[in-house]
Amino acid sequence: MSQTDNQVADINKNFDELYGWKTDSSKYLLDTNKGLSEDVIRAISTKKDEPKWMLDFRLGALAKFNAMPDPTWIDSSIFEGINYADLYLYASASDKQYNNWDDVPEDIKDTFDRLGIPEAERKFLAGVSAQFESEVVYHSIQEDLEKKGVIFLDIDSALKKHEDLFRKYFATIVPPDDNKFAALNSAAWSGGSFIYVPEGVKVDIPLQAYFRINAEAMGQFERTMIIADKGASVHYIEGCTAPTYTKDSFHTGVIELFAMEDAYLRYTTIQNWSTNVYNLVTQRASAKKNATVEWMDGNIGSKTTMKYPSVLLEEPGASGRIMSIGYASKGQRQDAGGKMIHMAPHTTSSITSKSISQDGGRASYRGKIEVKKGASHIKSDVECDALLLDDYSESDTYPTIEVRERKDVNIAHEATVGKVSDEAIFYLMSRGIPENDAMMMVVNGFLEEFTKELPMEYAVELNRLIQLEMEGSIG
Repeated sequence: MSQTDNQVADINKNFDELYGWKTDSSKYLLDTNKGLSEDVIRAISTKKDEPKWMLDFRLGALAKFNAMPDPTWIDSSIFEGINYADLYLYASASDKQYNNWDDVPEDIKDTFDRLGIPEAERKFLAGVSAQFESEVVYHSIQEDLEKKGVIFLDIDSALKKHEDLFRKYFATIVPPDDNKFAALNSAAWSGGSFIYVPEGVKVDIPLQAYFRINAEAMGQFERTMIIADKGASVHYIEGCTAPTYTKDSFHTGVIELFAMEDAYLRYTTIQNWSTNVYNLVTQRASAKKNATVEWMDGNIGSKTTMKYPSVLLEEPGASGRIMSIGYASKGQRQDAGGKMIHMAPHTTSSITSKSISQDGGRASYRGKIEVKKGASHIKSDVECDALLLDDYSESDTYPTIEVRERKDVNIAHEATVGKVSDEAIFYLMSRGIPENDAMMMVVNGFLEEFTKELPMEYAVELNRLIQLEMEGSIG
């Protein structure tokens, strides 16, 4: 057995222990009604003791969702398996939120212990938010950041404690009528993070949120807002897992980022959903004068992913960068990419998208570069590369470029699609490297541009997940 075979065997040996186990959800699901209805939305709002304007917002979003058809620009078969009437839109496994891991209910604490979240917090994080089903059950932030005025809260608490700040930004760049699933999130949202970094404050250590779906047929609808004020900087990381059930689950998040003048904001995602989760997410950022926004987007699991991080480059000097990977294996559809909207002159952007397809999986790049009238002197680079590990997997590219300004507009688009090189594998094998190890080396080299952008601990974890996905890709 090769070194890689041993590594994969080791991972499989403890994969269920690491990610795929489940805890008893029967007690807290007893109090939850299934289905998407006005009564359920009112019940969510009442439980959270929200102001009337938020209930009105939710009900308005529900009406928009009910009036919207499924998207027609992607295969309609994707949506055929979704049964909203059979979904739990809200479930709470705990009656309160904790700031000390020792106080968290034992079964929930055990979940996050297994995922290594408390250990990660101690070693290299400035703050952690842990969401279980629909509610954040644990939250903490380093005291020195609080003294500097940094706000890092679950978003439900932010609505209560900082309503004016919350309302100033909420749903301003992802309104409910943006798309069908943004409307669904707007109606049913629960949990997520709220971060505000004051002017000139640098958060040098990442903040992290972890989202766990535990119950069967669960819908998770977190909503996150991050505001980096003038000259501030922050790096936020999110991770996600869920066990596998016979019934599908649903994850529809909405993320809104706001980078003010000279601010820097990076959002990193490592998603490892089980293969029965629909992952339909809307991510958008606003970048003001000389601000920089970066999306690092890793999509490994899920049944279907539809996710296109985007940046609105609203003022001169703004810069946006998106780097994404998608790994599609048997029964999976990874439809990812990014959008850059140049709304002002002297703005720059880049999108790098890499996908791997194996065992009949289908990975797609779907992206858009738009240059508004008056947005002269801009530069944008798009590079999308697809790697096929066998003869029956699929890869697609759907680029859109809309240019309404002709003065000094420089846009480059480069795309490659290819099967893994037999010559490269043969060359490595001729040096005594087993075939599976050779394939792993090729894949790791293909993804290196993404993994080297991650903190070391996350790069190691990503490589482990890729190894798992590659089991059986040879022979």
